[in-house]
Amino acid sequence: MRRRALLALTAAALMPGCGFQARGRADLPFESLYVEGMEYSPFTGQLKRAVERGSSTKLTQRPEDAQAILSLLGEVQERLILAVSGGGRVREFQLRYRVIFRVHNGKGTEWLGREEVVLLRELPFDDTQTLAREAEAQLLFRDMQRDAVLQLLRRVQALRPSSSFDAG
Repeated sequence: MRRRALLALTAAALMPGCGFQARGRADLPFESLYVEGMEYSPFTGQLKRAVERGSSTKLTQRPEDAQAILSLLGEVQERLILAVSGGGRVREFQLRYRVIFRVHNGKGTEWLGREEVVLLRELPFDDTQTLAREAEAQLLFRDMQRDAVLQLLRRVQALRPSSSFDAG
């Protein structure tokens, strides 16, 4: 059973590498977008690729050239202990992945205030399989990272264009 679960997780992790992409486009309400913060994070790379491949919005190299600025304020991976055995050994973890962001124009107009995407996964733990569980945790964090990109884009996509987009 555990072997099947690990195989399924491995297959899910390899899907993006083979060219698999989710259906649909995330047409954002902005013609151009600048992504700032967390420049060297894998999350930022995934987000930029998703915008480039899944929308007509153009990414800019400078904030002053963009209609909107997506500020990535933070990314946190946490492990919380959910269950402990009678002997005091950890039996289950909760993996938590959080991304904090906001959308503004850099000139005082804020279209989306400080928002947070939070994803949770539970991970049974067996201290006799520490390396396998660590690999599984990393796969789950990567999966949560992909989910967070999609959730963030859906929130930005939900913004409704108005005359305030052109103001400022």
